[in-house]
Order: sequence, then structure tokens, then C-alpha cells
Amino acid sequence: MLIADNAAKVTSYHVRGRILPHGDVRDVFIVDRQFTFAPQADATTLHDGGHLVPGLVDAHAHLLINSPADADGREAAEASARAHLQAGVLVVREPGGPDRASTGIGPAQGLPRVQTAGRFLAPHGGYFPGLSREIDAEQLPEAAVEEARASGAWAKAIGDFVDEDGFLVPNFAPGTLAAAVKAVHAIGARMAMHCVGEEAIAMAIEAGVDTIEHATSLTADHIRQMKARGTVLTPTMTIAPMIPGAFNGLFNDEQMGRVVAALEVQPERVREAHAAGVRILAGTDAGMGPHGMVRHEMKLLHDAGLPAEAVLAAGSWDARRYLGYPGIEEGAPADLVIFSDDPRDPAVLARPRVIVLDGRVITPAGASPRSRSAI
Repeated sequence: MLIADNAAKVTSYHVRGRILPHGDVRDVFIVDRQFTFAPQADATTLHDGGHLVPGLVDAHAHLLINSPADADGREAAEASARAHLQAGVLVVREPGGPDRASTGIGPAQGLPRVQTAGRFLAPHGGYFPGLSREIDAEQLPEAAVEEARASGAWAKAIGDFVDEDGFLVPNFAPGTLAAAVKAVHAIGARMAMHCVGEEAIAMAIEAGVDTIEHATSLTADHIRQMKARGTVLTPTMTIAPMIPGAFNGLFNDEQMGRVVAALEVQPERVREAHAAGVRILAGTDAGMGPHGMVRHEMKLLHDAGLPAEAVLAAGSWDARRYLGYPGIEEGAPADLVIFSDDPRDPAVLARPRVIVLDGRVITPAGASPRSRSAI
């Protein structure tokens, strides 16, 4: 359960803490749902002490799949979004779904800001039955623009799937994919692509895809190309244990062996990608697993060898910046999560103390919004 304040009774709020990532200890005020550093004499103090971040981000979650609610459509999506909110996630990117019911979810419903990509796009037989919008492969540019216009932000292509012989094969020709990316960019939107095999990853980079999702079979050569092209990586390591089971009976033995071997070295490849300067986003692929678990993905990034601050950036301020949302700065929408301890320790992420979404205070059950803790 979450307890929300009656915002009409409070004109302004005050918090004091160490603002990450720069680490300065400052007084921060919330007026008219926005941050300001100008003192407010009538401000109600929510919390004094601790560490302030502009909320967590799950950059890959499918709100319509595996919802905690026994429901379909919008109700299911909102229940999933609520699970993220309870974990301190204030921004969710949904790179595709079986329909468009998640579009428009946000603070107006008391839920995280959600960017969607409309429906998954795959050729006939090119993805798990019933999950994608199936198209003729050459129709990808037109369909991608339709989904990007519907979502207002993204389109998402399923880059590869299993053929009748049990091998991973690309779903689209390189020229078709490149044309789709160009068309989506022309309307001011972005393109994400699901990639498991090496060939699809290479095609995505060459086509100019903005983010590669999963990149299970990432190689050192891919990493060099991603850095050169500015391609962003969302590795979704949370689902690594689930992938063999998801494709059991679809992969032949040879292909299964390749994928299992790739999964074994995926943490090393993610570490290499970070070291090379590839931007990494924390995303769980919730839907394959439960919602509200981005802290687990961030722990996996930490375990892979990414520095603690880079891990928190991938699941907070840097992911927000990439998706077009500001941090804790003058005039920005007041999105804030306060932790009593340093959240650069992944274990701390499970204990948000105070959550503020778009200026509205949401307190995790059992926490006191007026508590004090040492900085």
C-alpha cells in the first residue's frame, strides 16, 4: 500500500539531503509541483538527511504482460505501473507490447511517467504467437511510423527469431530495417530493437537503431561499433536464467549451445561495453518476470563490474536524461526518491524512504515522511 498526501492542504515542501550524482548537501523545495532552491518560509519539511535521487527508471518493462492484477488491458498496465512506483521507479519505458493500452499512463493517474513503443513489430511467424503486430517484412517502415506516432516516442522491431530449423535468423532485410529507422527518426521518434543473435545485433547497429534490447550475443566488435555509432544498450540481464526455458523446443541443440555460451559471458561483455563508453540503461524485461524489480537488474550490473555510480546512473539520472526527463534541478518537475543510506549500494535500493512523483508525496508503508536520518 502507498499513502499519498492531500496536496491541496500543503503549499510547498522542503527536503534536505545529499543530491546525487554531484553529492552536494542542499535544501530543496517543491512549489507548484516543481523543484526550486529558493527558500520557502511556509514549506512543510518532509525529510532531513539521506540521499536524494530523481527516482529510479526501468528502461525495459512490458506493463501488459505478467501484471500483478488479474485483469487485461489498461487495468493490467496500471497495476504493473503501480508495482514499479512502489519500488521508487518514476519512469518506465515500455519498448513494445501486445497492444497499446499502456499509452498515456503517467502522473495524471498517480503513476510513473511511461514512454511506450506501441506494438511489437514482427513478420508473420517472427515472434511468439499473439504478442506482436504481424506484418509483411517489407512493411516495416510504414508500420514503425504508425507505432511511433501512436506512442509519441518509440517504435520497436523484433530483430530475430527462430526459423523452422531451430536457428536464430534476422526478421528483416538490412535495407528495410535502415529505411524504418530513417522514417521513425524523420518524425522525431526513436527505434528500439530486440536482438538475441550476433547477426541481428550487427544489423541493428548498421541501421542506426537507437537502443538494442538484450543483445545476448554481444561481441567485442559490436561494442566498438556501438560506441562509434552512439548505440545504447539495454542488456536486461535479469532474464538471462529464463531465456533457455523460453526457447526450449524452439532452438536446436546447436543454437541452444550458442545462446547458453553467450549468456555465460554476457556480464563480461556488459562490463566491456561500459568501459568502452557505450551508454547502458537498466531494464528488467518485466513481463518475463515480476514488475518493480529494477533494483535487481542494477545489482546484476554492479556484479558485472560496473562502478557503483555508473550503476545508479543507468537506473536513475542518466536514464532519465536519455529519455528526456530532467533531474533535481531548478524548475524541473518534482520527481524524487529519498534513501536514508547511500543508494550506490544496490542493497539500499529496496528501502526507499520517501517518494515524490510530480510534486505529490507518496510514502512507502511503514516509513515516516517526517523522519530524520544522518547524511
